[in-house]
Amino acid sequence: MKIFKVGDSQKAICENCRSLENATFKLRDVPFSDGSGLVKNVLVGVCDKCDQVSILPHQSTPVVKKQLEAQRKPIESRLPAHMVDILNLATLELGGSTDFVQNLMKFYIHKLASDERSAKTIARFLKSELAKGKAEKRLSLKGRQIYADIELLKATSRISNTTDLIKSVILKINDDLLIKKEPKTTRQLKDVMASVA
Repeated sequence: MKIFKVGDSQKAICENCRSLENATFKLRDVPFSDGSGLVKNVLVGVCDKCDQVSILPHQSTPVVKKQLEAQRKPIESRLPAHMVDILNLATLELGGSTDFVQNLMKFYIHKLASDERSAKTIARFLKSELAKGKAEKRLSLKGRQIYADIELLKATSRISNTTDLIKSVILKINDDLLIKKEPKTTRQLKDVMASVA
């Protein structure tokens, strides 16, 4: 494996120019293609013609991998046992198994983060009797988008504590799926369940 240094150059196919161009290796902040994050100060080949990244050398792969893994670090919450039971019952109500709990939570967190009006109402659930109880169970959520969604939802809902936010989302799920049995949300979740099954 060849190790490149800042200032080295090599011919590479530039996606932007759609041609073979000379690329010079530089340190750059490079966003992930899905917009979910940024790798800072990584060595990449930059097209001399258009100044866009055209090569990611093999030696930069560990830095990119580390950043991806940091984004996938789980968000952990300790909850009362009845809250995990609510999630399990909700997945059963949808016709699924407890394996769908992660997807159910990510769906709701993303949906609420995208809907400012609904997000502003979830704090009310923290005043209910179901929000109380000894934290005896653990819920772990993983994914790249989950961090951004939770931060956005915290700001919109004005719930700064992650565990309180998770509790309010679970109680929103309880309200929608087990109490009101919202048909539109149920249909959407059954579609999601079918696509990940």
